[in-house]
Amino acid sequence: MQTHSHFLFVYGSLLSGFKSPAYEYISKYFKLRGNASVKGTIYDMGTFPVGTSHNTGRMIRGELYEIRNPKELSFILAQLDDYEGLYPDDGEDIYYKRELVTTTNEAGDEVVAWIYWYNKDVEGKPIIESENMMDYLERKQP
Repeated sequence: MQTHSHFLFVYGSLLSGFKSPAYEYISKYFKLRGNASVKGTIYDMGTFPVGTSHNTGRMIRGELYEIRNPKELSFILAQLDDYEGLYPDDGEDIYYKRELVTTTNEAGDEVVAWIYWYNKDVEGKPIIESENMMDYLERKQP
């Protein structure tokens, strides 16, 4: 597998549908290339859903982005690593890890992209059957 990529796959709070400050940051540095999917599983942690690389035969549906200026990639990934808590303060847990993964875009093409996987135990947590975090959150709202 590749050791670098100019693409980012998002499936959670960085999705365009969240309209969060974090998404505003993403849209500043990345171009949306469209919907894509990756092998993985979304779990309901009670207060929030998470994506893992657990191979349960499922897919995670999300969005694929390409960096606007490849020279800024290291800086931007460092900012995203901070947002995802990859380098916490002493005594804090690391909840996510960044890895390269093969995604499949809407045209069926495979694209290697960075992804942030949940890095803690999900044993006993329910699987989100829709494979789409936005669908799940919309259904969960009262």
